[in-house]
Amino acid sequence: MSTINTQTQTVDPSLLASMNGSRTTKSAAQDAQDKFMTLLVTQMKNQDPLNPLDNAQITSQLAQLSTVTGIDKLNETMSAMSGSFKSSQSMQAASLIGHGVVVPGTNVELKDGKSVLGFDLPQNADKIQVKIRDQSGALVKTLDFNNMTSGFNSVSWDGKNELGAAAANGNYSFEVKANAGDTKLDVTPLSFGLVSSVSFGGQGTMLSILNGGEVALSDVRQMF
Repeated sequence: MSTINTQTQTVDPSLLASMNGSRTTKSAAQDAQDKFMTLLVTQMKNQDPLNPLDNAQITSQLAQLSTVTGIDKLNETMSAMSGSFKSSQSMQAASLIGHGVVVPGTNVELKDGKSVLGFDLPQNADKIQVKIRDQSGALVKTLDFNNMTSGFNSVSWDGKNELGAAAANGNYSFEVKANAGDTKLDVTPLSFGLVSSVSFGGQGTMLSILNGGEVALSDVRQMF
């Protein structure tokens, strides 16, 4: 007759833990709290019966624990919010591919007699002058405007040069000067461009603008 061995073999829990990994991960705040409570219990067990711990001391230590735990939890919350913000920013940037944006820049594209450029005025201006130049830097057209309000302004160029002839399609550059009375204003030129791609790196989220180089996502003034 054969004999069946019914002896139960036990497995070291530490071996199972190393094979399966820990099922629970404590937060830094919970870990600090556990260590503190272990230390406090040990301190109370080994206290001098003739000179027990003062309630005020225990209360003070618990208050310190609450402060430290609160700071740790705040740090964890801020880290989670930061990660969520970066993820949201990446999705927002990716959604801009194929869309037009307004960003700081001096590039303006002329196509079939149609072109739009913009600028940001720090305050109301009564005289504004825009000079458009070709790739060699030669002056192509001067545009004069009056009485514009502070903030974003856009103007169009019909593609005609100083002689009234149609300029060739392509990329041009422009500069803007503005005055409020006798005061010269610090004007920010703005370009209209199409987002062709998005990159993520040490400089943050960058947008590649068709014929306009790279700009930071935070520099986008408007999208359309």
